[in-house]
Amino acid sequence: MFFKKHQVSLSDVKGDVDKLVDDVRSLLSVKELDAIPEIKRIRERMDEGMGIAKDSAARAIAQTKHTAACTDKYAHDEPWRFAGAALAIGVVLGYAVCRR
Repeated sequence: MFFKKHQVSLSDVKGDVDKLVDDVRSLLSVKELDAIPEIKRIRERMDEGMGIAKDSAARAIAQTKHTAACTDKYAHDEPWRFAGAALAIGVVLGYAVCRR
């Protein structure tokens, strides 16, 4: 195979986003750049944008966890429906592969 399987956890994603935000904020904290008005405006917009991006990532992680929990609950509450759906998908895929 060309690609290795790589499992990525939600905590890895959150850690990566947090690190990126911290790195950008460190870059933007260089006070010598304040003498350039355009840089100061860009810094303010980027700082605001990084805060929004961090909040969005946190909401996405929370939504993903909620969806996973709901799916797990449904699979445990309705195992035959879940198995039936998997069987139906398998039949359709098998038919499509055999037709070629």
